Parts: sequence; C-alpha cells; structure tokens
Amino acid sequence: MRIARFSYKDTPRYAFVQTDKQDGKDYLVELSGYPLTGQQVEPTGKRYPLDDEDVRLLAPVIPSKIYGAAKNYRAHAAYMAEHGQSSNPEPPEKLMLFMKPSTSVIGPDDPIVKPSYSKDMNYEPEVAVVMGRMARKVSANEAMDYVLGYTCVNDVTLRDLQKNDPMWTRCKGFDTACPLGPWIETDLDYRDAQISFKLNGEEVPEASGTTANLIHSIPEQIAFISSFATLLPGDVIMTGTPNATGSLKNRDEATVQVQGIGYLRNVVIDE
Repeated sequence: MRIARFSYKDTPRYAFVQTDKQDGKDYLVELSGYPLTGQQVEPTGKRYPLDDEDVRLLAPVIPSKIYGAAKNYRAHAAYMAEHGQSSNPEPPEKLMLFMKPSTSVIGPDDPIVKPSYSKDMNYEPEVAVVMGRMARKVSANEAMDYVLGYTCVNDVTLRDLQKNDPMWTRCKGFDTACPLGPWIETDLDYRDAQISFKLNGEEVPEASGTTANLIHSIPEQIAFISSFATLLPGDVIMTGTPNATGSLKNRDEATVQVQGIGYLRNVVIDE
C-alpha cells in the first residue's frame, strides 16, 4: 500500500495511491483523515489523477524528529576515508547517530537550497523508515511491528562544514536538507531494498547499494533508538547511504530511487 500526502488547489490532504487497471495510471484516492492518528480513516469518494495540474505531492510526513545512521555501510566508511572525509576507513563498532530537525524536510520536486556559506553540498541516497506506532524500549525482534512503512530520502550534507561541525548540526540540519518522498510504501523487502541515484538523469553506479549490506539492521536501529528516546508515529529513521556520495551544484537534478517504492526528485538552487 502507498500512502501519500498531497495538496489539491493548495489544501493538504492524504490519500492512498492506486493504479487503475484499465488505463494503467496512478490515482490519489483521498482519505477522510490523517493515517497516523490511530483513528480509522476511509476514502472520501474523491479521486485525483497523479498528473493533475492542481495536484502536488508533499513530503509524506512531517516528523517530530529524524534520526540518521552514520557510516552504516562498510563501503561508505571506506569511501569517506579514501576521500579525506574521515580518518578511519572502518565503520564505528556501535551505531552512531545524528539528527535533523523537522524544518529540514521538503517533498518531491521542492528545491534543495544550497546555502551561500557552503562550497561543497553532497547527496546521500537512502531508505527511510517511517514509524507507525509509539515505540519505547522495544526489542529488535518486535521492532518491525511499530513500522508504518518506508520512503526515499536524500540526506543532503554540507561536506565542507562537516569537518568543523563535530555534532553535524549545521551541515545536516539546514533548511531543505531532508527531501522525503514520494510516498510511504507499507510493503517493502526492507532486508534487501535496492538503492540507486541519478544526477541530471544519469545513473551514478558508485552511489548504489542494498540494505542487505547494512551493518546495523533496521530492527536493530529501531531497538537502539527506542532504548533512550521514544519514537512517535511519523518519526523517521534514515538508515544510511550505501556507498559513494558526490557534490550538488546550482540547477542539478538529484533523484533518489528505491526499488519497490519509487523515486524522489529535487532540483538544486543557490541561496
């Protein structure tokens, strides 16, 4: 099931995304409420073509908090060391986390605004987990019972600021640093989700990977975070970027794709 947040004539709404078997097109089936309240939601009877000029997909959630897993793939840890972004080619033994504020979230086709104080803004394609239930001190064995679904995320990072920003607050938390979308997919093989990235329409093979190579699995990430902080419905966990990253400049088109979810496209503009 695909759950979308969208606006129609500038009014935010929620919908299921369904493919019409007759014409093969995707439609937004509007819902009566917010799917993450715990209350039952039902279709309103209204349906909108996804390509309707009055329809605009929004970030599927506005989380209370966003956690990110750092160096959660061996290939990415080695890449960072090789390119002078880290002194250690080995990933940390324990899960290392950072956070992004909700104000960093943007949706599909929203612009990523490159701050004037940075000379090197990087893309990081990832799978994001969206929580569906409040989770506190849950075990890895039960963690997935608390997940609503998954979406694409671009963990945009100011690489030149990262070296002098030990808490990564500014380099990862600036406005527009967290593109999310296009929707939440509730049915995904999270153990082997294929991640890829396109820059200006061209595949970047060295940025691709699979969650099968995660050092700390998604259930382990949920269990660890919930051991010290309560995860709320709609909260997001960015699970890690699988391999190489690269620079983004003015007018670049950045597209994150996760097989089984879809793609998330954003264009860069200078501040």
